Amino acid sequence: MLVCYLALLALPSVPVMPPAAAQSAVTAAAPAPTVQDADLLYRDRERPASALAAEQIWADRLAADAADFEAVWKLARARYWLGSNGPGAANEKKRWLERGIAAARAAQAARPNAVEGHFWLAANMGALADAHGLRQGIRYRGAIKDALEKALALQPSYLDGSPDRALGRWYFKVPGLFGGDARKSETHLRKALGYKPDSVISLLFLAETLVELDRRTEARATLQAALDAAPDPDWAPEDARFKAQARALLASLER
Repeated sequence: MLVCYLALLALPSVPVMPPAAAQSAVTAAAPAPTVQDADLLYRDRERPASALAAEQIWADRLAADAADFEAVWKLARARYWLGSNGPGAANEKKRWLERGIAAARAAQAARPNAVEGHFWLAANMGALADAHGLRQGIRYRGAIKDALEKALALQPSYLDGSPDRALGRWYFKVPGLFGGDARKSETHLRKALGYKPDSVISLLFLAETLVELDRRTEARATLQAALDAAPDPDWAPEDARFKAQARALLASLER
């Protein structure tokens, strides 16, 4: 968070402005928020007010310049967070994810050969499918896979192997009748771990796949590795959530 300290000095030699004029002067002097401000706010996304403020800065920048690629893909990312972890009822979160899809598609159109639009399109669609039932899952499953395969082809190392991790999750989540495959899930997740062996989220997802493959001893060891991993400062809110899930799954396997 940005913390600003404002010192107010009373100078008798300066004439006092009327309230309306004073407010106009302050408004005129205040600099417009920057992408750097939004980045700092987004790092504090665990607080809803910070996440919402970051989203608004990127939305305003995009409104001012439709070609601002950084603003549009970061807008898709912020909306993914708000739709997955933000405040509000299910319908409000659904709207955030739908708006995240729109922003990601705009990023795709702006730079077809940049990984960000494809990845965050898949992320928003995946969250929508995961949270809002089988109908959404069936609707988006092909588009999610296509976007992730495009992201993987463009930049497999993106966000520590996130395209492989997300594809691994796709193969885990999708029923076999529609292309799901636990062994393919394991393959992609292990590739993701090649970029960041102590990734809490990749280790948790791999453990869940190993349980599905009835390899519980490996799953327990993998969950313990997730719990032992140092939190990543860039993913602190996510790591806290996934460690809690890993702890619960490990406890269920040890009963």
